[in-house]
Amino acid sequence: MRVVWRVLGGFLALVLVAAIGVYWWQRPLLLTGTGYAAHNACAVTLIAGRDHPETDLPSNPLVPVLRTSISQDGASSAVLDLLARQRAWFTPGYGCTVAGQAPALPAPTPVDAAANPYASAPEPTPGAAVAAVLDYAFGADLDPAGRAALGTRGVVVLKDGALVGERYADGFSATTPQLGWSMTKSLTNLLVGRLVARGEVSLDDDHLRPEWTDERASVTVRDLLTMTSGLSWDETYDLGTPITRMLYLEPDMGGYVASLPLAHQPGSYQQYSTGSINLLCSVLAPGRGGADWPRQELLGPLGLASMVLEPDGVGTPVCGSYAWATPRDWATVGQFALADGVWNGNRLLPEGWMAESVKAVDVQTEDPGYASGWWANQAADGSLVHPDLPADAYWASGHDGQWVLVVPSEKLVVARLGFTPEADDRFDQVNARLIAALR
Repeated sequence: MRVVWRVLGGFLALVLVAAIGVYWWQRPLLLTGTGYAAHNACAVTLIAGRDHPETDLPSNPLVPVLRTSISQDGASSAVLDLLARQRAWFTPGYGCTVAGQAPALPAPTPVDAAANPYASAPEPTPGAAVAAVLDYAFGADLDPAGRAALGTRGVVVLKDGALVGERYADGFSATTPQLGWSMTKSLTNLLVGRLVARGEVSLDDDHLRPEWTDERASVTVRDLLTMTSGLSWDETYDLGTPITRMLYLEPDMGGYVASLPLAHQPGSYQQYSTGSINLLCSVLAPGRGGADWPRQELLGPLGLASMVLEPDGVGTPVCGSYAWATPRDWATVGQFALADGVWNGNRLLPEGWMAESVKAVDVQTEDPGYASGWWANQAADGSLVHPDLPADAYWASGHDGQWVLVVPSEKLVVARLGFTPEADDRFDQVNARLIAALR
């Protein structure tokens, strides 16, 4: 019997060692999942004021085994309430940061909504034609399941500088901040434009990181904005990929991206990369207010009082994906772009900045039409990405169906926020119908 117990004990010890080994092997993947869950719960609850974070943003494959708790200063999540715990820290004015400890952030610069005429504009009464397009944008032609899949949560329409259309889904309102995901990249273009206007930065600046003593030293500000840096990248949102590792495992996101090798000669190949934009802000934000830089440089002057641009663990704004704002404030960003950077009578961007920023990059690309933080309807070869829209149309675009469309020839801005995980073909149809309705 003693021999049997020894054998059994040895077997159990081997099982335990194997289980521990498997856990440590899979721990980075688990931390990605718990980091996402903690950030999601923190931001949806404490920024957006919503009660169901598990359904407000893309699903997490670890949901069945996750245990997430929320408090006034953030949220934490772990597998079975024990393993791979991650915490997101909430800071007023800055939102949520996934990190081992609360980030040290400066006092946020106050933002006065009085600088934004759309913040307090009365709710518009749209004409019948515009109302019909809003019906279509919210899926009135679909059955309940189809409307739920479409997931439109807010639409704001500006025409000739006036608020002419606005609607929200149940549970959302004009005061509910919503995550723009990659529309944040278009904000970054405007932030860079502010620095260029003052002569502090040139698009051709290189030698951006002191540790880049190899070919990466030739990467320029322009290369990072246009995603032609050549740095190795994979934008696939899955456990263990560079994008998810950066967002949920790396406290210094820009430093992580800067450590990656070149896969292409800088300036020769365009590959969509959130890492590229986060790296750019890690270069520009230090010495300019860090996490507070967007509030000083853009949010304050435009009166974007609802907007929050969340920082990483070292206090750098996550400029590739983490801006929250109401649809009205997102539309304000589009109106500022339409005005080529003139706001309340003051020129804040270099003259012609937007015209240059929405020229599609003419190199080998994986994403025809991508320009400099914005998407252009006219690709580099002259073809139209969306044939139903005017050639001069351009837009900010974010994960799961976020967009801010700008059409200079129509003096039109359309902001659409929602949760559309499946491919949605209504982008051009909603906007084409609005153009026709408003003419």
